[in-house]
Amino acid sequence: MSEETNTITIDDKDYNLDDLSDECKTEIQSLQFCDGEIARLNAKLAVAGTARIAYQNAVAKLLPEE
Repeated sequence: MSEETNTITIDDKDYNLDDLSDECKTEIQSLQFCDGEIARLNAKLAVAGTARIAYQNAVAKLLPEE
């Protein structure tokens, strides 16, 4: 969404936000919130995945050798 031109692009088509209904604007805000949450959760998943690898490597080093 571009704040300078007050438009949003959906499916490769530009829409002027001033022309959209309040209900549509509310749905867009909800969609943007969900996109933000997905990005936040993906970042947390990346951190957890990295930590898991570190723990796995630590366990491998602590296992008795055969």
